[in-house]
Amino acid sequence: MNTMILRVKKCGVMTTVQSEKSENGVLNKRTLVLQELGGKYANSYVVTTLGNLATIEFAENELVVADLRFQTREYNGQAFMDVVANEIQKIKR
Repeated sequence: MNTMILRVKKCGVMTTVQSEKSENGVLNKRTLVLQELGGKYANSYVVTTLGNLATIEFAENELVVADLRFQTREYNGQAFMDVVANEIQKIKR
């Protein structure tokens, strides 16, 4: 896991998805685009937030501290990278 200070570039709409891991069978999910500090060409990540974290709205250009988990999975012989936020907090200015 990596803890980073990032800038919110885009905050997607919260959706609910079916999940066997959730108590009631559904799980909140939101996708964010987060960018490292350092200018226009700094690294960006498409990050998934789940559960209660997905209920939080983030404004564009807002600074956050995020604990990110990077994992890979294989599907039909192809490898995919998932970036999931374990924790994310807004930085107050």
